[in-house]
Amino acid sequence: MKKLGIKIITVAGISVIIPLILVLIVSIGAFGILQSKKELQNYKNAVASVVLSENGELIGKIFTENRTNITYDQLPKHLVNALIATEDARYFKHKGIDSRSLVRVFFKTILFRNKNSGGGSTITEQLAKNMFGRKNRGPFALLINKTKEALLARRLEKVFTKEEIIALYLNTVPFGENVYGIDAASRRYFNKTTGKLKIEESAVLIGILKANNLYNPRLYPKNARNRRNIVLGQMKKYGYLKPSEADSLSKLPIVLDYLNLESEGPADYFLYQVKNEVNTILEEVFASTGKKWNVEEDGLIITTTLNLPLQKLANQSFHDHLSAMQKKMDTQYETTSGRKFIARLTENELKKTNLAEKAHEVKPRLIFNWQGTSMDSVSVIDSMKSSLMMLHAGLLAMNPVSGEIKAWVGGIDFKTHPYDQVLARRQTGSTFKPILYAEALEEGIKPCNYLDNDSIVVSGLVDWSPRNFDHTVGGKYSLTGALVHSMNIPTFNLFLRVDFNRLDSLWKRLGFSFPLVNNPSMALGTAEASVAELAVAYAAFSNGGYRVTPQKLISIKSADGQVIWQNKFNAPKLRVLSSRTIMLISAILQKAVREGTGSPLASVYGVTIPMAGKTGTSQDYGDAWFAAYNPKLVIVSRVGASLTSVHFRSGSNGSGSALALPLVGLTLKNVQRSPELMGEFAGYFALLPSELQNELGCPDFREKNVIENFMGIFKKNKIDYNNSSRKQKKNSFFRRIFGKNK
Repeated sequence: MKKLGIKIITVAGISVIIPLILVLIVSIGAFGILQSKKELQNYKNAVASVVLSENGELIGKIFTENRTNITYDQLPKHLVNALIATEDARYFKHKGIDSRSLVRVFFKTILFRNKNSGGGSTITEQLAKNMFGRKNRGPFALLINKTKEALLARRLEKVFTKEEIIALYLNTVPFGENVYGIDAASRRYFNKTTGKLKIEESAVLIGILKANNLYNPRLYPKNARNRRNIVLGQMKKYGYLKPSEADSLSKLPIVLDYLNLESEGPADYFLYQVKNEVNTILEEVFASTGKKWNVEEDGLIITTTLNLPLQKLANQSFHDHLSAMQKKMDTQYETTSGRKFIARLTENELKKTNLAEKAHEVKPRLIFNWQGTSMDSVSVIDSMKSSLMMLHAGLLAMNPVSGEIKAWVGGIDFKTHPYDQVLARRQTGSTFKPILYAEALEEGIKPCNYLDNDSIVVSGLVDWSPRNFDHTVGGKYSLTGALVHSMNIPTFNLFLRVDFNRLDSLWKRLGFSFPLVNNPSMALGTAEASVAELAVAYAAFSNGGYRVTPQKLISIKSADGQVIWQNKFNAPKLRVLSSRTIMLISAILQKAVREGTGSPLASVYGVTIPMAGKTGTSQDYGDAWFAAYNPKLVIVSRVGASLTSVHFRSGSNGSGSALALPLVGLTLKNVQRSPELMGEFAGYFALLPSELQNELGCPDFREKNVIENFMGIFKKNKIDYNNSSRKQKKNSFFRRIFGKNK
């Protein structure tokens, strides 16, 4: 008995002394720094910055960890009850460490290696783990980590109230899918703020905490439902729910309203541009104030210029129109010759990459189609074939006066095709023509000056002939008529009359980055531009002739509302075109929408909002464009495959009016159903002064008179571009008749 007593005393002594020694060693930092009370008080979560529309609606987040902090007052009582009942029933009775749980953990979990005996950590200890993680490894790692967390829990309880600890815990805890904190989880799984959670929804989220992946309600709904019912059972056990309530709630299905703004947001391409611009601004703020902000961690409130209802309408127009056109594109290349062409093209593209040797390697890939994005096992070569045949598109809507961007659709799917089509530079086609015609007006050429429509061959650089879209020749078009009906031969003749250096200067002042080249095809739109650049140019037509700078941001604020940066929206000051030219161009382009290539806007899509605009189709239907505007809105779209060699074979599918205009038409059609959107975007053109109305009062087309036909006998239908009026002074009347040149 004496020996037994000695053994009992020895074991008891060891069981007391060893923990005390361990506590002492851990507390002095032998196994890593132990944060002080002051450091705990100053602890700061990495918080996602929220990106809002102009009206304060959430359009996305920027983060390293998707987290939004909330206070205890914002937590529904049933959520707190569910947490305590499930994770720490004695929470309000201990001071960070639950001695009963510690004894159980020491003997059952540590000494007897019983993993099913429970963790024993209080909510405060779990908070310590969430805040600083576990770094120690080795045979005694669990004991060391538990000791550190217990010591930190005691310090936390001295620094924060019980309510503050609950809020801090729920703001730090992970919910899977890179979601941290209860508010981010509420928005992800139920598309609502935490305060609006129902009891059964709170139970689902608390249930996730035991195992983020296993109890994810999207991935494993059955597991999540069983775990939710355990949480409801715990709430019943501790008196937070009546038995009848718990039983009734347990029978309900889990109804998710899943919202993943990181991968399925309404403006993913725009969000990426916003992040880049915010980082640039924050660097400037740091340089001027010395205050450093981190957009991924500081929970900034970023308000943008985006109009979310308009953005959603534009997204819908992409889905409705491009899904139908993609089927037509696929059908076109289903022929034997079509498949052979795509196969050759794919092989050539593979040779340009380092993937040629892996062409037939099959592995899971994220695949986009208009029915939904999904994982599928496909080979490299099949993936590239599909990608080459895919129609891509970009659309930008902007306030032409302030430059505020109202809608930005940079592509068909950001996850699988992140390259932004709003910024991609492609040949402009006939959307270039209004710029050429504006320069002609600036140089004094009148809207009723007539341009020849006779066939012509251009030599000197290369034999080339401008051809009208409808293949007609003969007669004359007024400058107005040529632009309204997008006639190529008259446009080329106008190009020969315009001073190229002045045209080039206008092009640059309008904001284009592509250098103009003085060659014949330039007249018909071989110059390249992006959707964003063309929108800026057409904004000048809309706002009276001024160059604007696109604006994405309204303000940047700290999490507590402190203004870090505010956009002043200074009025544009650089005049690029005269008011007379602007009024005439707008009148002509309104007519182009009423009677010309833009007429489907009204005839097919029922758009009655006053608009001026121009379609564009690049060579061989490689790209289709449509640019439209009124005094309150400029909206530009472009559609085309990633390679221009993949295209529709006819204008019925591949022209600007068939392929690009519908994106604008469908968007504006739905704008008309909203009084609020109509108020913001339905701008009305001012009436032309009487003297300018007279300048447009001529027929678009007329046949040549007797004298003009007689003169045509002596006129060559072939010109040397190097020696044309583009390069030298115009020949006199007699020199043109007798063909003499100096």
